[in-house]
Order: sequence, then structure tokens, then C-alpha cells
Amino acid sequence: MSLREVGIAFGGLRALQSVTADVDEGEILAVLGPNGAGKTTLFNCITGLYRCEGQIWFAGRRIERMAAHRRSRLGIARTFQTPVLIESMTVLENVLLGADLVRRPGYLSCALRLERHLEAETRERARQSLADAGMAGLADRPAGELAHGLRKNVELVRAFLGRPRLLLLDEPASGLDHDEAVAMGRLVSTLARAQNVAVVVVEHNVGLVMAIADRVTVLDFGKQIALGTPAAVREDPQVIAAYLGGVAA
Repeated sequence: MSLREVGIAFGGLRALQSVTADVDEGEILAVLGPNGAGKTTLFNCITGLYRCEGQIWFAGRRIERMAAHRRSRLGIARTFQTPVLIESMTVLENVLLGADLVRRPGYLSCALRLERHLEAETRERARQSLADAGMAGLADRPAGELAHGLRKNVELVRAFLGRPRLLLLDEPASGLDHDEAVAMGRLVSTLARAQNVAVVVVEHNVGLVMAIADRVTVLDFGKQIALGTPAAVREDPQVIAAYLGGVAA
């Protein structure tokens, strides 16, 4: 995905100004910034909830004027800060919801009676994904019994099971303690590389971002003030002044 001079204004308030960045398959782009910096607004522009200025390129085409549901069909997926699971369903059943679009049989598969095979294959892939995330033993537990950190992991596995080409993660470490955040970051990195998914992550946890991102961009009141490798952004004077405080010392 490529963002070129993306911006948006609400009345007299300019929420984003000329944001430019790229993220390739298998890479992670992190978006940092204080509350109100425009991070979630940027996600809404990418997914089509807001109509923005500038250009958004994805899958070889410009999509900034494309309807949200068409962008989703191209392979753009998103998670939210608060994990939304169906608590009466098992962990495995919740994860399988993420594969609904990719396992929905077409006319040919029905004619060749492949539906059952595809469903069994998807179920096995879901169990393997849970195992890769260290949650194999939770597959048959009701999702309502899970602690917050595990619910976050289930949502992440579910999102990747849908085989997105671009996954937008909105504060995946929100509400997690240090160890849970480290585990979450490791899981995001592993799944992104293994499945060759481009990931854009909005996050306040600076340590997590610096550990997993290939590139980092920083927003401040809608303005892009830095873009580069984690090491370069960490030392940027504007970033230190606006957001990171004394972290570069």
C-alpha cells in the first residue's frame, strides 16, 4: 500500500495533512502519535469510512474513491481497540468467523462437492493458527471465559485467518501488561512475515513499536512529522519533543 499526500478536514479542522508512507507485503508500518494526532482518522481513510484528499494505492490501483466494501474485497481488514468476540461460541468458532469470505463456496465448488473438504481444511488451518499462537489448548473453550489479553490474541488470529493482504491493527496492545504486550508483538511479527501480509499498526506502546516495525511514521495534530526506521525516528528531535519525551536519551 502507498499513501500519497493523504489529508482530510472536518469543517475548519484539518485532521490529517499530507501523510505519505508505504508498506509492502510482509512488512510492518507503525503509526505513532498522542491522542488526537489523527491515527484512527488515517485508518478510516484507508478503509473507506472517510473520503480523503490525496492518493491511496493498493493492489495496483487507486482506491481513495472506492467504496469501503470493495476495499474489503481487495483484502483490506481491520481490528479495533476493544476485541469483539461472540462469548457463547468457542475460541475456534470465533476464529473461523474470520475465514467466512475465503471459505464461502462458489458454484463450481458446490458442483464438485468440495464444500465439506474446504470447510475441513479451513478448520484445520484455524486450529494450526491457534497452535502457532500458543492457544491450542483453548480452542474448545467458550470465548467468554478468556482474559483480556487472550481475547486480543484470538481476534488477531481471526483477522489473519481471513488471509488479508493488508491488516490494520488499532492499538493491539491496549490494556495488556508488559509480558502480554511483548507476546502480542511477537505474534504480530510472526504472522505478518509468515503469511506475507502488509500490516499497519497504530499503537501507544513505543517499546512494542520499536521492536516490531520496519518503518515508523509519527503524527502530531494531523501533521506527519517523521517517517523512517525505528532507530531514525527514535532519535528525531521533533518526535522527541512532540511525543517520545526523553526516550532517546
